[in-house]
Amino acid sequence: MVSLVVSSPPTVSVEPLLAQLRHNVARFAWIVVAFNVAVVVEGAFVRATGSGAGCGNHWPLCSGQVVFGTSAMATAIEFAHRSMTGIDAVVMLGLLALTFRAFPRGHAAKLGASLSTGLLVTEALIGAALVKFGLVVNDASAARAAVLSLHLTITLTLLACLTLTAWWAGDHPKIRPKWMAWVSLLAIALLAGTGALAALADTLYPVHSLTAGFAQELKPDAHIVVKLRALHPILAGAIGLWLIYYAICRASATGRLAQGLIATAVAQLLAGVVNLVLLVPIGMQLVHLLLANVLWVLLVTLCWHSDDTQIGTQGRSSFVPQRNRNVDGGNTTA
Repeated sequence: MVSLVVSSPPTVSVEPLLAQLRHNVARFAWIVVAFNVAVVVEGAFVRATGSGAGCGNHWPLCSGQVVFGTSAMATAIEFAHRSMTGIDAVVMLGLLALTFRAFPRGHAAKLGASLSTGLLVTEALIGAALVKFGLVVNDASAARAAVLSLHLTITLTLLACLTLTAWWAGDHPKIRPKWMAWVSLLAIALLAGTGALAALADTLYPVHSLTAGFAQELKPDAHIVVKLRALHPILAGAIGLWLIYYAICRASATGRLAQGLIATAVAQLLAGVVNLVLLVPIGMQLVHLLLANVLWVLLVTLCWHSDDTQIGTQGRSSFVPQRNRNVDGGNTTA
């Protein structure tokens, strides 16, 4: 009699597949971060070119149409921005779905993706309010400055949450940043706020020389955004030096990440000087904003690096008592 041996089907481990999926989600999340930076820069191009009313008082459609029917440059610029925002919404929903599929309940990446999606919706509604209430082009009201400030705050928070989504999806632990990290983040947020209002001043009150700009800023009745334009370079220099110091403090723990932050901070300071000397041409405004967003992404990543707990306690580890450590030929310290 011949006995038949029935072998069980080979087991396939899902762990490698799951690990690869998570790796792909992390890479995709960084792509989403880059795309959102592009959306922010394009939005600044809308403001700098005065194209905010290019689609009339209509949102989300353009002059009541899905596809614009005019060759006006302002309409093309504004519609391109809205199209990028629409694509961004689809991409963000895709990231949210992939994150929930790849990671278990309670994973930090799922929190980051959820917050990012909610913030994107909020940002779109604020953008709609700017259009619907006519807070665009040459409007110099306090309401426009307030809504722009809120818009910027949401944008920075959105980029931070997206950056953390990508960082946590890359198998980095969720930590609690120390005080130097929070000071750096708040300083950049303050600098970005004054920068946005200074850019608005350049759009609403352009000048043809540095002398005319200084004279405009010293007028007692100068608009608040014009006064903030004078404050922005001073803050930029001080905060730039602080960021370089913070990155140097982290250099031994974070390596190239800290080096990248230092290089970007120096490039941003130089771009600011060139921007000022050339009287803020649109091209330099966009370069300046791009560097600011890259700096923000690098800073957020650096602040949430796992070695951040060492900040403020540098050198302390070398003084931690160690048991059974030989001293002077055999004596021990407790």
